Amino acid sequence: MGTVVDSANQGAGSMPPNKKVTVIFVLGGPGSGKGTQCTNIVENFGYTHLSAGDLLRAEIKSGSENGTMISNMIKEGKIVPSEVTIKLLQRAIQENGNDKFLIDGFPRNEENRAAFELVTGIEPEFVLFFDCPEEEMERRLLGRNQGREDDNIETIRKRFKVYMESSLPVIEYYNSKGKVRKIDAAKPVGEVFEAVKAVFAPADEKVAA
Repeated sequence: MGTVVDSANQGAGSMPPNKKVTVIFVLGGPGSGKGTQCTNIVENFGYTHLSAGDLLRAEIKSGSENGTMISNMIKEGKIVPSEVTIKLLQRAIQENGNDKFLIDGFPRNEENRAAFELVTGIEPEFVLFFDCPEEEMERRLLGRNQGREDDNIETIRKRFKVYMESSLPVIEYYNSKGKVRKIDAAKPVGEVFEAVKAVFAPADEKVAA
């Protein structure tokens, strides 16, 4: 009887030795605007955007054995093991022709972070952290409420609490290694992207040099 991890492991070794990739983790609370900025980075700097949540949803939709197991775990209220999500990210990186990736909404906690580095052997180039006050994120989420049931005030505050408790240790870990690029995400979208461009442009120039 295969487990989710077993089926995720099938056919997925570590990265091909000739594939040298640049990975940037994109972190920020719900409503911090990181999705919009990821789109801008893809368009302007040629990165491929990978969302852990989207990959899990696509795997479920595919109807594969692995997808069915993931779906069952979610229905039972269980947390999908880090390794399963990591294998999906790893496969997406291997199958894509690009060598520059934004990984959005992952790692969600310290265990995710340690497992990603262990399984893939990849350390992120840096972590792009969209720092936004809770009041501002709350205002944006309530403002965009288009019938999303997870956008009511109680649920929003719970999501903030989970995010703060789980993601901040990841940010602190990478900060201690000098890898966090903090962006003031409370500003208007255009100004936020100017700050993002300042982070990416020197990185691209170094590659070209």
